[in-house]
Amino acid sequence: MKWLDNFSFPLLIIVSIFLGTAPMGAQPHLVEKINMLMAGTLVRPLDIFDLLMHATPIILLALKTFYYFKSKQTA
Repeated sequence: MKWLDNFSFPLLIIVSIFLGTAPMGAQPHLVEKINMLMAGTLVRPLDIFDLLMHATPIILLALKTFYYFKSKQTA
């Protein structure tokens, strides 16, 4: 998982906040797409891409955090 070292924590946090809450004025796309996924209506390729785009920074942040604490525990 060395490729995760290329991303800094502040960068991932900032990108996760911005993409996780976009658009600022309405219901965030991430919440909308997760609701569509749970309802079984997430079928259009554009919607699937939108979910992946908005969730990727959050997933990367979670992975980096997990491996960071795992490496601290073993050291």
